[in-house]
Amino acid sequence: MAERPASVVEAFVSHAERAPERTCLFFEGDEWGYGRLLERAEGFAAALGSRGISKGERVALFLGNSPDFLAAYLGTHLAGAVIVPVNTAYTRTELRHIFDDAGVRLCLTDAERLPEVERVRGDLPELETVVGVREDLEEFLDAGGTYERALPDGDDLATIAYTSGTTGRSKGAMLLHRNLVANVRAVCEAWRWGSEDRLLLTLPLFHTHGLTVGAHGTFFMGASAELHRRFDADRVYDALLAGETTMFFGVPTMYARLLREARAREERPGPLRLYVAGSAPLSPGAFAEFEELFGERILERYGMTETGMNLTNPYDGERRPGTVGGPFPGQEARVVGVKSREVMGPEEVGEIEVRGPHVFAGYWRRPDATEESLGADGWFRTGDLGSVSGDGYYTITGRAKELIISGGYNVYPREVEEVLENCPGVVEVAVVGLPDEEYGEKVAAAVVRDDPGLEAGMVMDFCRQDLAGFKRPREVVFVDGLPRNALGKVQKHLVREGLIEGEAD
Repeated sequence: MAERPASVVEAFVSHAERAPERTCLFFEGDEWGYGRLLERAEGFAAALGSRGISKGERVALFLGNSPDFLAAYLGTHLAGAVIVPVNTAYTRTELRHIFDDAGVRLCLTDAERLPEVERVRGDLPELETVVGVREDLEEFLDAGGTYERALPDGDDLATIAYTSGTTGRSKGAMLLHRNLVANVRAVCEAWRWGSEDRLLLTLPLFHTHGLTVGAHGTFFMGASAELHRRFDADRVYDALLAGETTMFFGVPTMYARLLREARAREERPGPLRLYVAGSAPLSPGAFAEFEELFGERILERYGMTETGMNLTNPYDGERRPGTVGGPFPGQEARVVGVKSREVMGPEEVGEIEVRGPHVFAGYWRRPDATEESLGADGWFRTGDLGSVSGDGYYTITGRAKELIISGGYNVYPREVEEVLENCPGVVEVAVVGLPDEEYGEKVAAAVVRDDPGLEAGMVMDFCRQDLAGFKRPREVVFVDGLPRNALGKVQKHLVREGLIEGEAD
């Protein structure tokens, strides 16, 4: 491999040429060597070229996990085009916005999602081609002809990844090939990722955690991954018991289901080199129980669409529950005042900013949003609230836009949630601010309970010893479940909307 590859696909090609028979993917009983996957990727590149897809043009991947997802991803970059990964849970409203905003010319999808694409296709004049991986993929590839390899430059646009859109329309984060290389290099160094590692990859490939961490790390190091179509606790537990994988990356919801699986079984997996959690806070209770049942301490990290990975607990050293550690190698982080923008002291809560070669180039066709979030000095405003300890461990406390200001006092939802999670009968909780004539905002909690006898007053009373009066919920609403995105992250804006609608009723 080149000492400094300009792109992840360049690193992949180098491994494929040096060791084509080396296994890259294990998928449903089939093994894909690096050479086989490269041949498939070059087939995609040739097919895209035959359809007139040239450098800088956008190709959407709207399909589930499979080797063809990764071959199409690599092939699109070999063709010089730009990937637009699309959340597989999206329907016509989100698809119409993303495809139109990005100017997608070709979409690769599957039978399950093809109807959603067809429903909006008439509204998207730039979308010239839709390819179904089970219907007409081989015909599409056979029409490709020859391909002359041309690797992308580091400054070329690699992906336009759309944010979750928790406030208004989702924005497309532009990531250059050099951004992706810088981030995966830092991740592999921090987590001691080596060519002999085998990742158990069940995260969705449309997401940063699955694609630009899981797949990129595998390709960059010439390692291997056992790829699953989706997370299934029973199958994943069996895979862990088999003892052939060395790493597993997941979100807290996945770890909660693995804990449930472990409680139901007598057999325990053997030692695994690395368990990683991210995309949402992992409760200290789950951290402790996992260590008790699995004998391993989960490594928590913090990342986002615009930057990839930003902060990580150490591979060697204390993995502190409730924190996300410090910056990856070659990166910086700091906490600043939400209004003052001055650097805060230890344990003071403010907005987290990050800087480094991993930070995106800006928002697609949104110079206003780029200017608002990305300063001339290179510091990116993450929009996440947090603090840093005296010895450099960062803690995420919530989103800046989720900050509740009640009677002039700042209330950080995560602090309240951590108290409520310890209340007997509470399964999970989301704290939001609701409009209030007297205080401006009031603290409200949406609670999922497993004890039907638990009442709102009991939840409020539970908080008295641990929370100041202005932080205690003034409204508790019991719900059947909390709305989550595809990675298990609670959608606070939907919680808030639901509680407001409930009050109106």
